[in-house]
Amino acid sequence: MELLGMILAAVLVAVLLAIVIVKFLPLKLRWLASLLLLFLAIFLGFKIYSGIMEPINFNKNKVKIYAKVVDKLKIIRDAQVKHYESTGTYTKDKAGLIRFIDTAKLALTNTKTVVETINKGGGITVDVEKRVTDTIGYEPVLKYFKDRDYKNMFQVPGTDGKEFEVEIGTVEKVQGLVVPTFLVKTPKEELLKGMDESLIKQELEAVATDQIKGEYISVGSLDEVTTGGNWPPFYDKKDRKKKEE
Repeated sequence: MELLGMILAAVLVAVLLAIVIVKFLPLKLRWLASLLLLFLAIFLGFKIYSGIMEPINFNKNKVKIYAKVVDKLKIIRDAQVKHYESTGTYTKDKAGLIRFIDTAKLALTNTKTVVETINKGGGITVDVEKRVTDTIGYEPVLKYFKDRDYKNMFQVPGTDGKEFEVEIGTVEKVQGLVVPTFLVKTPKEELLKGMDESLIKQELEAVATDQIKGEYISVGSLDEVTTGGNWPPFYDKKDRKKKEE
């Protein structure tokens, strides 16, 4: 709207100048008006170009910033998942989760089917299949975080020491079955400081499927059982390439 208003104002000024030139300005001074119109055209062209490029550059910079934040959230998500596999719970203890990665071990299990013969009495026996799980060893959680900056995973990139907000809760998945949940998030507005305020306002109201919706970048949920993030699939492109390699 600001760009459109500027264009309309410039057009109006140009029309008024043309009228003044034709009706009132002596012929020998019309070169001054021509020069003024030239400067006006250059100024208008610059403003139009800037108005077009500003949202493009905003989106490019935004994606670069968000990608770094998403990478950190993925590390936290993976740490929470391993903590759940080991303890059956998620945690909001940030220092404790880092210690867990450094020290904890996960059980390696092997599940097999065995057949047991059940004596029903009266000379009647029945073969019943059962699944048996045995622990065959342990592996360090740390192996899943090799070459990943988990020590600083709670620090939000691009901010002055700000940390991610971590919450845990429970959801009744079906009647009588209560399941742990977690949510890790950070506000977008903090990440976009210094950029165009009108574009930031639009970003905080984003609802398109190819954008990170709402005011936060987050992973997990307190309202449903999920370990997914609220970012669109193209932020996971790098992870898919690694898996293919």
